[in-house]
Amino acid sequence: MTPSPPPGPQPLGPLLARLRLALGWSQQRLAARLCAVSGVPTLTRHEVSRWERQLRVPGDFWLGWLAVVLDVPVGLLSGAAARSRPEPPPVVRPGSRSRSALLALARRWLADPRGSLLIVPPRVGPSPTGPAGAAWSEAAADATRTGPTGAVPTLTELRRLDDLAGGADLVGYGAYRLGRAVRELSGAGPAARRRLLPVLAESAQLAGWLAADAGHPAGGLDAYRLGLRAAAAAGDPAFGAHVLGAASHLLAGAGDPYGALALARTGYAGARRSASPGLRALLLHRVALAAALGGRPEAARRALAAADRGADAVEPAREPPWLYWLDGPELAAMTGRTLVALGRPRAAEPLLAAARRPGRPRGAALYGAWLARAHLQLGDVEQACAVAEAALLDAVRAGSPRAAGQLAEVRRRLARHAGEPAVRRHTAVAAAAARYLPSNGPAAHQGPLVPLSRGIR
Repeated sequence: MTPSPPPGPQPLGPLLARLRLALGWSQQRLAARLCAVSGVPTLTRHEVSRWERQLRVPGDFWLGWLAVVLDVPVGLLSGAAARSRPEPPPVVRPGSRSRSALLALARRWLADPRGSLLIVPPRVGPSPTGPAGAAWSEAAADATRTGPTGAVPTLTELRRLDDLAGGADLVGYGAYRLGRAVRELSGAGPAARRRLLPVLAESAQLAGWLAADAGHPAGGLDAYRLGLRAAAAAGDPAFGAHVLGAASHLLAGAGDPYGALALARTGYAGARRSASPGLRALLLHRVALAAALGGRPEAARRALAAADRGADAVEPAREPPWLYWLDGPELAAMTGRTLVALGRPRAAEPLLAAARRPGRPRGAALYGAWLARAHLQLGDVEQACAVAEAALLDAVRAGSPRAAGQLAEVRRRLARHAGEPAVRRHTAVAAAAARYLPSNGPAAHQGPLVPLSRGIR
């Protein structure tokens, strides 16, 4: 094992140099090792030198491989990288516009969580007038044309199905439900709209969740933005906070802990007085995970301690219907996940080991990926492989691209142990399972979430 660096915050450049010298490596050797494990042959010692002199800060890709090669938690390097940047780096990815729009809307929501952020034309008929009416009518028509045929699950049924199947199978139903809610609200009078706004908010939140699980963050963020507007128009700050918590979870999984932390903190601040005990605990867990992934261990520990204190007051039967799934084992597993991100695998292991429950294959796959990472941090490669293989089967059962992506990250971390028999066996199992795992990309979904985004302002 690499000797631990001295305590206290450190910029990334000096930390990398110290870790490299502790191994007795030159910059050339470190660059060669990075090329070997990453499969990218173009990195040179000059780039390593720039990192150590802080002329450049490596991105998430190289931070992950540096953690593998130097045998340190990736959170240690991510935290040092965050301290080395003058400000959080911009997120440049296909969903970045959706991200920026949601962050801006969240700030407006925090100023007035019961304010009217949703602009709905009084009535949209067959020939709507004005750009707003046309956009809403087009969104509803898109959903109707492209929605699934046959019986469509109700909103409650779809939430329950989400326990059993992944986003790749359900995202079309979620988008159809959202389009139907848009159409009904657009044609409703004042009294009916008061009744339908909560339906729109819940439909948008669930559609966003399913899109995120199907590997479509931009569509998910757009749906969450509509859900936040609807919750504000309905005067429901608690559900608005839940939408922001779900969006925070999306960004955390997409490698954007800065945005995730901003959304989770905004949700908690805007609804802490109106939220149920379970929702407060959930939002604090969102804060804790984002802070841990973003290299802010003290903030993560404070939020995690507050979430664990509040968990004692959670009574699932008294929580809102949309939080039916939140119970003691789920909250414990969330704690375990954050502990792994904080580099505390021994405390995390029993919490994550209990998270594999019958009937919830996606949760078992996701938490199994974190448990495998915990075993890796403890140096137990064979057990990490065994857990990852079980999680692979759960990912196949769930049909969740998000779970498949988490397990791909585990395989990347196993790459530095490629010579061990357990890793070779796991690699073979993963290769055989690949054909049964859902894809994580545009081909996995041809539904109307992107067209729906045109109806969101």
